[in-house]
Amino acid sequence: MKAGLYTRVSSERQAKKDLSIPAQLKALRGYASKRGWEIVYEFVEEAESARTAKRPAFQEMIALAKQKKKPFDVILVWKLSRFARNLEDSVIYKALLERRGIQLISINEQIDDSPAGKLLAGMIAVVDEFYSNNLAQDVKRGMREAVQRGFFYGGPVPIGYRVVKTKDGQRERSHLEIDEADAPVVKRAFGLYLAGNSIRKIAKTLNQEGFKSPRGSHWGRSAVGAILHNETYIGNLVWNRGNDIERRPNSHPALVSRKDFERVQQILKARSSYYIHPRRVGSRFLLSGLVYCGHCGARMNGSSAKHGRYRYYVCTTYSNQGASACKAKLTPKNKLEGTVIDGVREQILTEKHLRELTELVNEELQQGQETYQEELVRIEAHLAKARKGLSKWYAVIEDGELDTS
Repeated sequence: MKAGLYTRVSSERQAKKDLSIPAQLKALRGYASKRGWEIVYEFVEEAESARTAKRPAFQEMIALAKQKKKPFDVILVWKLSRFARNLEDSVIYKALLERRGIQLISINEQIDDSPAGKLLAGMIAVVDEFYSNNLAQDVKRGMREAVQRGFFYGGPVPIGYRVVKTKDGQRERSHLEIDEADAPVVKRAFGLYLAGNSIRKIAKTLNQEGFKSPRGSHWGRSAVGAILHNETYIGNLVWNRGNDIERRPNSHPALVSRKDFERVQQILKARSSYYIHPRRVGSRFLLSGLVYCGHCGARMNGSSAKHGRYRYYVCTTYSNQGASACKAKLTPKNKLEGTVIDGVREQILTEKHLRELTELVNEELQQGQETYQEELVRIEAHLAKARKGLSKWYAVIEDGELDTS
């Protein structure tokens, strides 16, 4: 018998316990070895929650299970909670495996295929889903409480701040404190924007002035934009999960005045492309976003100069971060697009390729027509059968053999 092993941990903390990937694999391999089963696949999922089926290794396993020739006869898991914590996912994917003749075995939960065993498996799935949902609520409640009390709840620390640990009873809590080494870059970014500079210009200026970015690389538009939108810099601590928003004002020292921050938000909103009519944001560049810089590999987008008289393709790294980040030159629009169009015409739109394409399209249309005709015949047969049944009922009613009172 061929076996596939599926292992999963949802966090580093869980991995340090007896549910670690190596521990699961060792137990599953031992289980298969004692029964003489051949292990053909090992699916490993690290730092992935079972509340959703959108897990890479899980989806790979299911895709293999769907193949015409099944690659394994059984899937072994440490516990059913490793397979799924969502009741709907558990039912759907276990049913899919059963239809393919693939058995799902939990080596720590003795469940057979009897009605009682299936009932037990369903109860375990319900309990697992309840545990998962309850744990998620506890985590959200704890994070919300931490924010209400002014403690930093985790995640990336905004540039300009650092995390300091403090005692809160028996626990250690985190709060934000100004990092004097990086705070100037935040103040500089807000000052430049209020002075009328674009986000792109600010990124170039910060690079030229030698300011360090959050990741230690060159400044770009997205990094500058993240600073300008971040309420943290006026002393607000914001926790946001979907529709749940918790805001704690004055939880830590501010780097920007509330007046300046609100003015920046007004300008950002006014300049946002969301508020510009679509006719004003269309592109006249055929290859915008489709070609890449030969120096750094970034996308190249269209740009113009002299009120649109001259048009170029420019590397986005060069455009957003300046010449210190990429040495690419401006490429004239007509030259680049002309070269690409000539290449397409000479190498792709040949008489041979067009003939093959026409034949392929005709073949697809023919197959579609045949499928349509087959479906039409099937539907008409069902209608004929239904009409025949109705005719019998009409006859019964007309002959008075059916009491309709």
